Amino acid sequence: MSIYERTRKGSLTLVDTKRIHRFGALFVSESRFKHMAKWLNGIITQAIANPLLYLLSVGVGIGSLVDANQGSRGVDGVPYLTFLGPALLASTAIQGAIDEVVMPTLQGFKWNKNFFAMNATPLTGKQIANGVYIAALVRVAFTVAIYWVLLFFFGALKAGTAWLAIAVAMFAGAAFGAMMLAIAGKVVKEDFFFSILGRFIIMPLFLFSGTFYPLSTMPIFLQPIGWISPLWHATELGRYFTYGHSISGQMLAIHISFLAIILVIGIRAAQNAYTNRLAK
Repeated sequence: MSIYERTRKGSLTLVDTKRIHRFGALFVSESRFKHMAKWLNGIITQAIANPLLYLLSVGVGIGSLVDANQGSRGVDGVPYLTFLGPALLASTAIQGAIDEVVMPTLQGFKWNKNFFAMNATPLTGKQIANGVYIAALVRVAFTVAIYWVLLFFFGALKAGTAWLAIAVAMFAGAAFGAMMLAIAGKVVKEDFFFSILGRFIIMPLFLFSGTFYPLSTMPIFLQPIGWISPLWHATELGRYFTYGHSISGQMLAIHISFLAIILVIGIRAAQNAYTNRLAK
């Protein structure tokens, strides 16, 4: 037996290829969780402080002024904080998903290039993409759950079905996160990418998706931005579940279908992007 054969057989006793083929994505997620654990205190503090301060300043502070001027009508028939809550929940999920898929992807391909080291093992590009994605969704779920609890204690959730707003926000974060995972997997010049992301995606998404006021009150030429925005679709669903916002059955189907289509296309595109880039 040659030295190569002895070395190869020895390595196979240390690396369980069948187990990696089956659970490889979870191993990648585990690696991401260990990285997050280094910043656990900061993650918890951010998850609590950001929504708390935002709800106090915008939801309660500005909300009291809006309610005072609207009288008993409120916005969409409810207090402003109740109207705003589902949008904040969905936007938090989307922003969190963006952060947790874009940064690790750029780190893995550009900055530390650790994805190439992973791919030198039996791990595939598809498994690496799925692992990053799963870890991102776990952190998003943690952040969204805390935000929902704060909304509950602030009295912003009026309906018994309000807990479904967590699932809606996660749906939106998963859909948009999958698309961003695919896009980030193809980024070559990150400076240009971040400029485009901040100015032409995140800001319009936040401002023109019916977040602070009903989309129907915007000029008609700006409303299409909301129609193609995952945030608007998730916000409409969240308002339906948290206080009974009026939505037809047809629109409910459209909102759910829109997010589902983005989710499926995004996951597939991300897996292909990772696989193709690692093959170069």
